[in-house]
Amino acid sequence: MKWILSRKVRWILIAVMLLVFMFSSRMNAQTAVPSDFGAKGALQDQDISIEEALTYALQDEYLALARYEAVTKKYGNILPFSQIVQAEQQHIEAIKRLMEQYEIEIPVYNAKQYITTPVTLKEAFQTGVKGEIDNIAMYETFLKIEELPNDIAKVFSNLRDASKKHLIAFNFGLAQSS
Repeated sequence: MKWILSRKVRWILIAVMLLVFMFSSRMNAQTAVPSDFGAKGALQDQDISIEEALTYALQDEYLALARYEAVTKKYGNILPFSQIVQAEQQHIEAIKRLMEQYEIEIPVYNAKQYITTPVTLKEAFQTGVKGEIDNIAMYETFLKIEELPNDIAKVFSNLRDASKKHLIAFNFGLAQSS
């Protein structure tokens, strides 16, 4: 009887370990991206202030950084993700400088809780494409804000243009992975 119980316990442990292994790449996202966060929030907001625009922008750059860091953690320093991680860090710093200049509170970096590590590289490229499309649309929306200060408009324009380049890189990667 003792041997049977021990054998049952072993099978249960093996089954649990197998389930954990199978779902480990999907278990790192605790919650969905809130509807008022990053590009998702910005694209739904009908009346965006400069403070809100900078906050949405920073949140979305945080989200992109978390997303691409998760890919490089799983797959290593593969292109274009490893280069775009560095670009996202620069984007974050540019927005933070503006927020400091305009005395706007800088939100905490909490975007990792909203991302899921892609199971395949193809999925990673698809997620990158979708994220950059939303990011570009967000900056296009911000550039229409009346009385947008020139320094903020310049940064938003530069970040939009960088996202267009990221989009090209992800589309190329997606085509190669298909």
